[in-house]
Amino acid sequence: MSQPILSLKTNDETPKAVANILPCRIHHNGPIDPISAYWKPTTADDGTKFAYFRGRKLQGKVIRLPDQCRGVVVERKKDEEPLADVVDLVEEGDDPPERVGSMQVTAEFDEMVVWEHENMNDSTGDPYIRSMEEWLQVADQIHSYQQDDDATQK
Repeated sequence: MSQPILSLKTNDETPKAVANILPCRIHHNGPIDPISAYWKPTTADDGTKFAYFRGRKLQGKVIRLPDQCRGVVVERKKDEEPLADVVDLVEEGDDPPERVGSMQVTAEFDEMVVWEHENMNDSTGDPYIRSMEEWLQVADQIHSYQQDDDATQK
């Protein structure tokens, strides 16, 4: 069995989050405090989400992940050395074992909000919503299987 090239490491108390896809570019990569000074999304009476970001009105559509899917926010960890017992098995002339990279899970989410300026497009007009819905359909097909009638009759 080959070694994984990437592993996800989780904590027992991983916080819940909501993934937001915003129609803007933010030239900052790091924490900000307090976030509530910049981002205060609210839900209207009809269930639509809206927020103001830098003076622009945004409307959001919630996309829930299916029960069999898990959304995670990860942070890259430093590459780890190959496991010692794998290094011992390597014979002279063999390629050295791959380093195992790991990602630390920092949060989990079960829904995403895709934001648009002023008004919300339907799923056929928005590339982010359409791609997420199509990806979930593809993932469902990849991870499911259908038994052949011929195989069950034999």
